[in-house]
Parts: sequence; C-alpha cells; structure tokens
Amino acid sequence: MNTRYIVNGQVYIDHSFQKKTVAMEEGKLRLLPPDTPVSGEVYDAMGKRVVPGFIDIHTHGAVGVDVNGASANDLEKIGKFFAGNGTTSWLASVLTDTEEQTRWCIGQYKAWREEERNGAELLGIHLEGPFLAPAYKGAMPEHLLRKGDAALLRTYQELAEGGIRYLTISPEVEGTIDLIAAAGELGIVTAIGHSGADYDAAMSAIAAGARAATHTFNAMQLLHQHRPAILGAVLESDVYCEAICDGRHLHPAIVRLLLKVKGPDRVVAITDSIMAAGLPDGKYHLGVNEVVVEDGDAKLASDGTRAGSTLTQNTALKNLLAFTDKSLEEILPLLTENPAKLIGVFDRKGSIADGKDADLTILDENCQVEQVFLKGRAVR
Repeated sequence: MNTRYIVNGQVYIDHSFQKKTVAMEEGKLRLLPPDTPVSGEVYDAMGKRVVPGFIDIHTHGAVGVDVNGASANDLEKIGKFFAGNGTTSWLASVLTDTEEQTRWCIGQYKAWREEERNGAELLGIHLEGPFLAPAYKGAMPEHLLRKGDAALLRTYQELAEGGIRYLTISPEVEGTIDLIAAAGELGIVTAIGHSGADYDAAMSAIAAGARAATHTFNAMQLLHQHRPAILGAVLESDVYCEAICDGRHLHPAIVRLLLKVKGPDRVVAITDSIMAAGLPDGKYHLGVNEVVVEDGDAKLASDGTRAGSTLTQNTALKNLLAFTDKSLEEILPLLTENPAKLIGVFDRKGSIADGKDADLTILDENCQVEQVFLKGRAVR
C-alpha cells in the first residue's frame, strides 16, 4: 500500500489540537513534524481538524436495515452509511430475539468478517438482552426475556468465535450477577440497564464487574432521595455511562448534569439508532416491533414507547457542543477514546498515535464531516 499523507491539519493528539503531518501506511498511523517533506498521495486539510474516527457501540441499524434481520451485505450497507458520518467502527446491537434468530445474526456477523469490506469496521456484537427485566423492557419482546444463563451466553460466544464484545443485563433478574463474571471470562464487557434494580443490587453488579450503564436515564429506575436505585449507583460509581444525545432521550440540562457528575472521561455518546436513521419519517421496525417515526422521533406503534433513535454520531457531536459549555477537545473523547477503552480496543482505536489504525475524520470549522479515512483509505 502506498503511503498517504494528511498535511496542514490541526491534529487531535492527547486532548489538544497540534500541527502535525499524518502518514498513513498499511492502514496504520505515523505522526511526523508539520514541516516534513512529503510526496505522492497527499490530502491538504487546509487548517481543518483531524480527529479520531467515531465509535458507536450501541446501534440497531440505519438506512433501512435492522440489525436483527441484517445479512452480511446489509451490515456493510450500515457500515458505509456510518462512515459517511464520521463513524469508522461500531458494534451491531442485537435486540432480544429468539435463540434461532440470534444465532442467525451471529452467523451474518461472521460472514461479514470473512470478506474485505469498505464501510466502517464492525468490531463485534452487542447483545442487548435477553437477560432483562420485563418492567423496563422498552422495545424488548417480553415473552423472549429470560433469567441469566451462562451456558447460553457461552454457546453464543463460541458460535461468534469471540465476536460478542458487549452485553446488557438487568441486575435484578435472577442469575445475572453471576453472569457478569462468566461474561468477563468469555471476553465480554457487561453493562447494566433496562432495569428497576435498587441501589444495592446495582452496586452488587458493579462490584461483580459491570463496567457501564446502557442509555443512562432511559429505561431504568430514576433517582429518588430515599431510593437511589440503579441510576444513583451508576452516577456514584466509576462505570461508563452511555448517553443518547439527540435532544429527545435526554434534556440538554441532563446531559450537562451527567458530564458534571461523571466527567468527560466516563460518558459514551451512542446513537441507539434504528433502521430509520438516514431516512424520512414513516413506518419501520425494530426487531419484532413495529415502529413509527414522526419528526425524526421513533416510537413503538403499539403504545408510543420511544424505540431507539434516528441519531448519527456527527449530529450527536454537534448536539453535545450545543448542549454544553464544553470545547470540542473536551467532547471528542465521548465518541472516540471512551468507547474504545470500554470495549477494549483502545490499543488500536480511539486516538491518534503512532501504530494505531488510520481511522480518521476531518471536521470543518462548523464540525461538519469533510472527509473520512478508514485504515488510510479515503471514503469520499
């Protein structure tokens, strides 16, 4: 592969923008002094910001594709759409489904992995369930929810050949606290959510190794001064907190509060997007559920429960800047470094440093995505 260069850019390194020349060779990064002579294929950033590619660890689809029914080629379609919005890697979030369909989804992920692809890199699978509480099921089909089952999780992970990276459980469901350790042994990071767990149960899950909260504030028991519940536990502890920053799931003041309490190193900006992302209002589905999208807001047709979002990470970035008084330097870790650290890929993703994957997003002065590089290959 020929070496490609990015010159004249403000490069995001160690939480600040610096003048550097970026070399991309065999899909990896190498940082050079800004005055280094270069020749060959050169991208002139013309003073724009060069940032790590975004990482979305919780999404159910986009552009007419639902992850639970996505073939390998459909997964690639999602990945290409994401890449156009600055997201260079992602996890496919499989909603609670039948064992048969879940196995099929795992098979499609493996088929995606077996071929050379051009879209955002699919890093693995996020299982959102089935070990969840019926009272906080959200869009989950209640009849498919079940108690913690380490044998089933092990079967799924063996079938996925280690591709399941992330799991959401409800701490109050029988067997899930023990499941956290079993998941860790299988290389799976556990988050807690879709839950009405009390404070003690949630803290027990965190003590057992849970490392994140799924779409914090949404589909969980909220804070009360006498009953801190799961929300109090995740705010007090050091776990990462996912946040859907579309202005619907969380009021801007709640986003500011979350950042103030947790700090910008413990919040992960997710989309929780569904197949309607990138498409007009209309009728769609999320797993087995019928969904209606009006004014970009996705809700279950049956009862009006909010069902994922139509958010993209480039929009989430701009929303976060608008909602808070934080600088771009402070906000970027929510979409890059933090998700990479949470799911264990920071050795190659999430920041700009020598030897890391050449996954880069170029932002203009308005934080619009100008260009994207996937392992050194220009997307646009």
